[in-house]
Amino acid sequence: MEKGLIIGISGASGTIYARRLIAYDDLLRKKYDRIYVIETGYARKIAAYEIGYPVSTYAKKKGIPVFSEEDMDSPLASSSNLVNHDMVIVPCSLNTAAKLSHGIQDNLLLRTASSIIRMKQKLVLVIRETPLSLIDLANLYKLAETGAIILPASPGFYHKPKELKDIIDFIVGKILDVLGIEHSVYPRWKAT
Repeated sequence: MEKGLIIGISGASGTIYARRLIAYDDLLRKKYDRIYVIETGYARKIAAYEIGYPVSTYAKKKGIPVFSEEDMDSPLASSSNLVNHDMVIVPCSLNTAAKLSHGIQDNLLLRTASSIIRMKQKLVLVIRETPLSLIDLANLYKLAETGAIILPASPGFYHKPKELKDIIDFIVGKILDVLGIEHSVYPRWKAT
């Protein structure tokens, strides 16, 4: 059975993380036979502001199928098509996390993530917003209880980043780590 990865992009600052993860599609394809992108309308607007174009534009150039949040007739809307699939939502807005933690499935991104939870597949939520309220923490706790991996976009600095790319790659490398993909995207900690 083919293994798939869905990259969800919600409306929070940090769309560069999704763009960079897609740039490592060669590493992703070592584990996943198929890669898909689901991009919300607000994610498109934020990406256009932050990086100059929607991440979907880049994904399409890489030959990755892209769905919008309105594409509820997509094959990704049915859990029967998600057997053996993992999902990363990067960035994951607190709004998306709140709706997901309460079972709201009013768009394709939420519907697919809910199905991934039901199927007990790997779901990685790259939370970028800060600070977090008690409500946010409760929602994230609830999602962690379901098996979701909460991966805050909190870069380390022990690798002595020299460029913004090094900081971005640290987070993308952590995403690859939790997906179980070997890489050398960021240097590992070494005691001196």
